[in-house]
Amino acid sequence: MAEADRRGIIGQPRRVLVKVGSNVLTDQAGRVDARRIRSLADQVSTLFDEGREVIVVSSGAIATGLGELELEARPTTMPALQAIAAVGQGRLIRMYKQAFRRRGRRVGQVLLSREDMEDRGRFLNTRNTLRALLRYGCVPIINENDTVCVDEIRYGDNDFLAAHLATTIMADLVVLLTTVDGLMQPDERGRQRRVPAVKWISEEVLGLDDGGTSPRGTGGMTSKLRAASYVTRAGVPVVVANGKRRDALLRVVGGEDVGTLFLPAARRMASRKRWIGFTAPAKGCLVVDEGARRALVERGKSLLASGIREVRGTFEQGDVVALKVAGGEPFAQGLTNYSSDELERIRGCHTREIEARLGYKDYDEVIHRDNLVVLLTSA
Repeated sequence: MAEADRRGIIGQPRRVLVKVGSNVLTDQAGRVDARRIRSLADQVSTLFDEGREVIVVSSGAIATGLGELELEARPTTMPALQAIAAVGQGRLIRMYKQAFRRRGRRVGQVLLSREDMEDRGRFLNTRNTLRALLRYGCVPIINENDTVCVDEIRYGDNDFLAAHLATTIMADLVVLLTTVDGLMQPDERGRQRRVPAVKWISEEVLGLDDGGTSPRGTGGMTSKLRAASYVTRAGVPVVVANGKRRDALLRVVGGEDVGTLFLPAARRMASRKRWIGFTAPAKGCLVVDEGARRALVERGKSLLASGIREVRGTFEQGDVVALKVAGGEPFAQGLTNYSSDELERIRGCHTREIEARLGYKDYDEVIHRDNLVVLLTSA
């Protein structure tokens, strides 16, 4: 891809979300390197000086804590990891404060859990807080709240936190900084070559990842690919690049041929639909027939009771539910107008029959097209 085309896709992003992994911030001994943080702070400050807004999602609390406690190996138990994160997070944010102070900028620390994104009210509160920080000219430094999160409410790595935050703040560009030059692919001689751009994150693309992680990281390329899949389907470009290369962030934002660019969907998705499709957890599942799937995916129609074949799970009116055909993967998510109990009574019936079966009919549609997000175009 020519740099002119790349600049056209990236454009002039006003709001950039950058995620930096632990390995980008640490030296060979596994200690957080203040020079790396200063380099990132300088690049982010330059973007602010250009009139852009930048949100930083930073790993590194556990790596910093390991250094503070002089531990060689990363523990495996949750209490030990939470304790190490508690030690490391304070020092990490101090290092960021010192680095940005050199450029006359202040930072604001925000610690989040998956629950903060999945609950609609907390999602909106988080968005309002981040917007307020940006209005004050502060740089939001965000990390997962490792000290209180348990397995069922953890993201597990900051790639997914970054993806969900991109939907929260309506980012124009997401940059995932890692320690490789992008997505790599073997050439005809078996040598690894960087893939400059990816149009669609298919299973074949996912198969290019070797599945490896590092002693200090929790993700790997697969988590970055899946995070990029969420973000690009919402209409936002993503670049995975080597954060240890000089001025990598500035070069990415400037449209240079750095890293791998994941192309966005043609239409940008509204914030509310981003939350429905990619952030909110599905409380249940509706199995629909092929005719209903085609109507939803190909013709942009609403879901009617006549197309529902099976109701799975227990949920209430207004909950998010997944849609699938029998034997397939979920292809859409949406807000249901009826509870699971009500849908058991009206599934498969015509709209005109709903009132006779329930004694009332509040809605013609089970899920209105305005509250529906298609995730896959084929089931």
